[in-house]
Amino acid sequence: MTEGFHRHRKSGRAIAEFTGFEADLLRSLASQLIELLHSEVAAPVEHEDPLAALFDFSGPTTAPEDPVLQRLFPTAYPGDDDAAAEFRRFTEGTLRDGKARGAAAVIDALEEAGLPEDDVDDAVHIDVELDTGEAVTWLKTFTDIRLALATRLGVEEGDEERWAALPDDDPASQAHDIYEWVGYLQETLVGALGG
Repeated sequence: MTEGFHRHRKSGRAIAEFTGFEADLLRSLASQLIELLHSEVAAPVEHEDPLAALFDFSGPTTAPEDPVLQRLFPTAYPGDDDAAAEFRRFTEGTLRDGKARGAAAVIDALEEAGLPEDDVDDAVHIDVELDTGEAVTWLKTFTDIRLALATRLGVEEGDEERWAALPDDDPASQAHDIYEWVGYLQETLVGALGG
């Protein structure tokens, strides 16, 4: 398993070395996040005219149906349906687009570092170097991935014993291990940024 991120002494960049399997897993998680973000009506609309895109406020006015999307885009004004609908209409499409771009940046960085598109060999090592802006993008994407996994798995604060009691071959246990691993990457990346 990767040792996570650390700070390069000379460049100050956050660096990590992933096995081919780990890098492919991260790519898969980021790809699934993008797919989820574009799975409902609020997916951003592609505009030919950039000015028209700036003034497109035709976003959704109701909360998403998917529990993960509800967690990623919570209601801004609980109890005030009109204000919540207006806020969502003006912001959700842009927020979805930003999250999708962040996940795509993670995929791009992994592939630029040498992750092949298919037939990933675990003996391959992928070295990733991130400047501060790229690292912040990765942190946001890690947060989104962890929220998605936590929602799907039903992870709650203080339920560590429940997860520890599951057998290793239980698919839920394996998915929880991935959730924990992404949290570890997130923690080490924060540490690398802090110096």
